[in-house]
Amino acid sequence: MKTELLNYDIYPKVFLAGRPAGVTIRPLGAHAAFVAGTEYHVRVMPMSRGAFYVYNERNNVFNFHTVPDKNGALYIEPEFPEEGEYSVRILGTDKKLIAKLAVYAVDADLYGRYAYFGDMHMHTCFSDGKEAPEIVASNYRGYGYDFMAITDHKRYYPSLGLIEKFKNVPLDMKLYPGEEVHLPDTDVHIVNFAGDFSINALYEKSVQNADGTELSRRAMPGVSDVPDILTEEEYHSACLKAAEKYDIPPDVEKRDFGACVWTFEQIRKAGGLGIFCHPYWISDVYHVPENLTEYMLAVHPFDAFEVLGGESYYRQNGFQTALYYEMRSRGIDFPVVGTTDTHGSTEANPNRLVANTMVFARENTRDSIVGAVKAGYSVAVDGTCEEKRYVGHFRLIKYACFLMENYFPLHNRACVYEGELMRAYALGDESAAEELARVKDNVPKLRKKYFGF
Repeated sequence: MKTELLNYDIYPKVFLAGRPAGVTIRPLGAHAAFVAGTEYHVRVMPMSRGAFYVYNERNNVFNFHTVPDKNGALYIEPEFPEEGEYSVRILGTDKKLIAKLAVYAVDADLYGRYAYFGDMHMHTCFSDGKEAPEIVASNYRGYGYDFMAITDHKRYYPSLGLIEKFKNVPLDMKLYPGEEVHLPDTDVHIVNFAGDFSINALYEKSVQNADGTELSRRAMPGVSDVPDILTEEEYHSACLKAAEKYDIPPDVEKRDFGACVWTFEQIRKAGGLGIFCHPYWISDVYHVPENLTEYMLAVHPFDAFEVLGGESYYRQNGFQTALYYEMRSRGIDFPVVGTTDTHGSTEANPNRLVANTMVFARENTRDSIVGAVKAGYSVAVDGTCEEKRYVGHFRLIKYACFLMENYFPLHNRACVYEGELMRAYALGDESAAEELARVKDNVPKLRKKYFGF
């Protein structure tokens, strides 16, 4: 966390571009206190307009001279003429720099959208992960997640078990259902994030069904409009029929691609987000044939592309990122997400935070998160180094970078205790539920305070 965030609280941090707004700067401790009655110079500068002492004709600096209020805070009302980051510098009477802070103005389409941080592809001991679902969820809340879904290989019911485990506990973190879909005719990995029912379970011979076919194991509680389970023959026929909607190149296997299309269609029927996962994962060779990957990206039957996820080596995420931007250069665009594809949620796993997703949504609900990603309001976050890297649209990358430096360190600090309490509750400490109820509004209050809407 930047030292300035420990010494000064500036809020809100996010404003609507095109209009003036009030900004409060409060010192955090006597060591940072402003002197009563002393006039301070606060300089606000758009990051996009160049150095004010060189390009002064661009109206690229707003100066304020103000004294601390009765609470010891400074208050200013700067203009925010355009979307982007604004540098805020506090100078003393001797013109000496006291603090470097920042705020951000967004256009109307982003205003009213909070930034939610989370993961859509995660494994537990119910497939090839190391920990139980409730431990995974607890650990990732401690890392700052606002939402997540357990997506075990071939199985949907572990995610339902997690939701059931915490159903009577008030949490700010949202737990969504999910699964990694593995069905015949294709080995492409597909994630069903937040769908109301299992796609694996729609095939009669699936592992999901071998463990039990009760509706309570293959659909969210209260969901009754679930498609019938298909026989092997019905499934193969449905996949081939789905393929007929596309003019598939001769070097792309029709049944392979059709199975993917059919899966994505079923995920959409379930209200979920269909994610095309890690085609450049190396399992001896690239997991998906390159011509199939390029065709999949060109026609994008999926809802989102897992551009970052799972591994830290360049050949996977680097190649996927390069291909994403190359597709963009051809005029082909589609939403992207980043995931840990975690198989171990503790500090013992160096890849536990290898990638994540920042979603700009109006609320942390299934429909809002899924809708925001489909509408292009998401950024994939690369966590392979201390300073995060981002993949997505440049406009959103700039915003995400600002938030990761100026908002999420405060947000994440508030999440640590909740993660500890979730773990305690999961391990049988019933008193942790009362404490979770007491602190559940801490992060929502931060959102309201810093986003200013």
